[in-house]
Formats: sequence, C-alpha cells, structure tokens
Amino acid sequence: MILSAFIIGLLGSLHCIGMCGPIALALPQAGNSKLGLVVSRLLYNFGRILTYSLFGYIFGMIGNGIKLFGMQQLVSIILGSLIILRLLIPKKYSFAKISFFQQLVSKLKQQFSKMFGKNSMKSLFFIGLLNGFLPCGFVYVGVAGAIATGGALQGAAFMALFGLGTLPIMFAASLFTSALSLKARLNFRKAIPVFSFIIGVLFILRGLNLGIPFISPKMMPSQTSTEIDCCAPPQE
Repeated sequence: MILSAFIIGLLGSLHCIGMCGPIALALPQAGNSKLGLVVSRLLYNFGRILTYSLFGYIFGMIGNGIKLFGMQQLVSIILGSLIILRLLIPKKYSFAKISFFQQLVSKLKQQFSKMFGKNSMKSLFFIGLLNGFLPCGFVYVGVAGAIATGGALQGAAFMALFGLGTLPIMFAASLFTSALSLKARLNFRKAIPVFSFIIGVLFILRGLNLGIPFISPKMMPSQTSTEIDCCAPPQE
C-alpha cells in the first residue's frame, strides 16, 4: 500500500501540471547560476512534499483510530466509492466552490504574492509549503490513502512517497518552462478522471479483502488480546 503512493503521485503529477503548473512556471530565479536554479526548484518541491507529509501524519492518526475499531476495510471501500462518486458530481459542486476553500485560496494567494516578491531561496521553500495547502483533488486521494494505512508514521511515509511521485514532472516543469504550453497542461488534465477512477477501484478492491496479491491482499484480523484460563493446571 505504501509503495503504491509513489505511483499515485506519479499519475497525479499530470493533475499537478494542470492545476499548480502556473505556480511552477512563474517561480522566481533565486540564483544566477544553473546550480542555483536547480537548488531553488528542489527547495520549492521539498516544501510541497513536507506539507504533504504533515497531512499524512495527521490523517494517518485518524486512520489508526479507525483501525483500532476494526473498520479499516470498510473505510477503504467508502473512500474508493467517494473518489468515483466525485467524478460524477458536476464541477459546480466541487470543493473549490465551498466558502472555506475560497477563503483559504484567497489568503494563500496573498502569501504567494509576498513570497514571489522576495526572490530568495528561503522564499522558494515557503512557496512550496504554501503550495501544499492549496485545495487539490488528487491530494485528497493521497490523504485517503494515508487514512487507509492506519498509522501516523505510515500515513506520513505514504504522503512523502506521494509527493516524491509528483517530483519528476513538477521539477522538470519548473526548469523547462518554455516546453510546457497551456494546451499541454489542458491535455494532461483530461487524463485525470481515468486515473482517479482506477485509484478508486483499487481502494474498493483492497477493502473487499479478496486475496489478490498486491491488489486486494488478504488481511487477517489481528489478535488484540490473549485469553488466559486461570483455572487450568500449569503445563510442565
């Protein structure tokens, strides 16, 4: 499950290009040399991954509570169903239309403006941190996976690998800005519903406990307590 996070992130990076591409393309230089350019872009992406890891830790703790109640498989099915259901809901009912998310985006844009104006290595890192907080459907898919891991550290590792999966394309996009046109970003976004559907199906299959290696492995219930017969004679 943890290793699948990298694949989800790699596929999700196509969505990142469509949604966060304008930010990556507009990043300040923050360095006059080629090495400085590379380091500044890595700092930006490291900031994003750090925010994702924080989300994974928090939601992994929630998943741990669910695991203790023995509902991990049911939650996996529900999360997969919600991912697929989201594809059927009209865009006008998306999370971006909710007042809370609109206010969040507005505040983040204000902070982005401040950071872009500073044009320093430190500001690139903070732009990445802020970028991780932007409402994003594919990050929510990653968070669903973090919940399904059933542990805080596992959730953090899941989201860290998710972020690393987005790194190759996002890093390349921030370096080779002229090679990524608006048309290319729009074409990337068209493929996202297909990938989202596949991931939703995988979550459902995992919860169904079908015993299919790597796709729906058999999950044996953990033994949480050991019964002791106090009346039984000691064995020699």
